[in-house]
Amino acid sequence: MAVTDLVKLNGMRGIIAQKMSESLAKTAQLSFFCDIDATALMEARGAWKAAGVKVGFEDLIAKAVAGVMARFPTFNGVETAAGVELHDEVHVGCAIALPGALVAPAIANVELLSVSEIAVVRQDLVDRAKRGKLTIAELTGATVTITNLGLTRVEHFTPILTYPQQAIIGLGRIAPKPWVDGDGRTLVVRSVMGLSLTVDHRTIDGGPAGDFLGALAQALERADGLSPE
Repeated sequence: MAVTDLVKLNGMRGIIAQKMSESLAKTAQLSFFCDIDATALMEARGAWKAAGVKVGFEDLIAKAVAGVMARFPTFNGVETAAGVELHDEVHVGCAIALPGALVAPAIANVELLSVSEIAVVRQDLVDRAKRGKLTIAELTGATVTITNLGLTRVEHFTPILTYPQQAIIGLGRIAPKPWVDGDGRTLVVRSVMGLSLTVDHRTIDGGPAGDFLGALAQALERADGLSPE
């Protein structure tokens, strides 16, 4: 077999390799999956666009995650030498793909921000990530992470925890699919999005993880508080 090239695990790629290996070595990772009817979520995004504000699905979902976290505090924790520290503030890391690298800087205090404010902060993080201008505090300050593969054909996946965080949420593509309507009998076509959740099973059991994912799915399907007022 002829070798055509060599990918060296050094520099930024080496750091990523080290972090991924550390995450899998230090945690017991377990993933959960569901589908949601994304109709209301898409309508909320459309309403922001009609209002002249550029908002991405990550911004809407980050806000929904912050709302759900109030009921599931163990998911908003960071492991330390003393144990897992639970936080009141929700700092949502948003994964950003760069050439040969992946970073997830934190949008701080998402629970205090409006959707439009989240969008501004996230866009600033994306712009500075491309220029290599993110701070260490931004790169390490998240308490939970969102990673988005919605622009691909991937529907569900097993995102690896951003150690020492306790949870990471994966967003799959939105596509039209058959969906059983609320009456339980009528088959309709809806815009359906896949959601994935990985947790550290050392601290979070399957039941609470299922409850968290269900609560997030319900919040996104209702899109309460995600549209312009």
